[in-house]
Amino acid sequence: MAARSTFSPRPHPAAARRREALRAALREAGLEALLVTDLVNVRYLSGFTGSNAALLVHAGDGPDAEDRTVLATDGRYTTQAAAETPDLPLLVERACAPGLLGASTAGAIGFDSAQVTVDTLDVLTAATEAELRRAPGLVERLRAVKDDDEVDALRLACAAADAALAGAVADGVLAAGHTEREVAHELEERMVTHGASGPSFETIVAAGGNSAIPHHRPSDAPLAAGDLVTMDFGALIDGYHSDMTRTVLVGPEGAVADWQREIYALVDAAAAAGRAALRPGVGTREIDEAARDVITAAGYGEQFVHPVGHGVGLVIHEAPAMGATATATLEAGMTVTVEPGVYLPGRGGVRIEDTLVVTGSGAEPLTASTRDLLVLG
Repeated sequence: MAARSTFSPRPHPAAARRREALRAALREAGLEALLVTDLVNVRYLSGFTGSNAALLVHAGDGPDAEDRTVLATDGRYTTQAAAETPDLPLLVERACAPGLLGASTAGAIGFDSAQVTVDTLDVLTAATEAELRRAPGLVERLRAVKDDDEVDALRLACAAADAALAGAVADGVLAAGHTEREVAHELEERMVTHGASGPSFETIVAAGGNSAIPHHRPSDAPLAAGDLVTMDFGALIDGYHSDMTRTVLVGPEGAVADWQREIYALVDAAAAAGRAALRPGVGTREIDEAARDVITAAGYGEQFVHPVGHGVGLVIHEAPAMGATATATLEAGMTVTVEPGVYLPGRGGVRIEDTLVVTGSGAEPLTASTRDLLVLG
């Protein structure tokens, strides 16, 4: 096992605090250590961003447990590991997870059974005499509640998306004749201009009848007067994903139908009800109910075909779940989306989505783009 590196040290204080919180969860679960193999969780607990890594976190109290917590990666990433995780011992090993187990003396080691395949478990079992126990979701439960650094990163990601949409509107990108694909490309380029490393997922731009398809992929279909245009997109900054949906109408005003204004107002009201219901102690299924009841009462319940939202952070869809069968309870610091929609096949649809952080008494939107109906063109 290599000594700790002092090359360009940039310790990650938040990661150290997260490891300490994980240790408490491990002790409660009766585990001496946890083998972390999901790269998102490795990043969350260490700050390391390479493409091959594993982490063994020991459960003991005090500095000894931290000293025994080891990051493993291969020779391609030794310089990067020295820079990103100077506070952790490093094991240089291509087969990261088996290497960590072979070097450990822990007696009961947890592993994430939601991530480890049956074949991989056979390899891990052969690498150690320790008892391997299923321990799914321990890190994900910690990740559901964001710290200040994470909220700040999400705030920046949301701001980049807001700025991209504002620029596209101001420059006439959302006008008749431009294609869905062109609009998506413009949004993605503008997010990068405003500090994103890229889009946080494949941008959705859906015009006219395509806006009734919740996850439509942009095509060469042109925007036309009278079209509803739904845009679902986000920016990626420091590994954190923003998520926002706005629906606009392509003008002129005379091309806008009464039914389009009706369902827009309905979805806007449902989104407002969902946002208003966000507060600590509320079950996430209640957020779904708050928004869904508005749409159902108006006779469009069957046209709201997906959950009201989801957690968002290092992964675009993460805990907590926010659907009709969800069992999570909101806590301050959770970051979630609220995104009701109504979809009328062959005609068009509306979705309005915001990313929000749950506060001590409610929720703060991190996305700032107007929710007023925009008629453009």
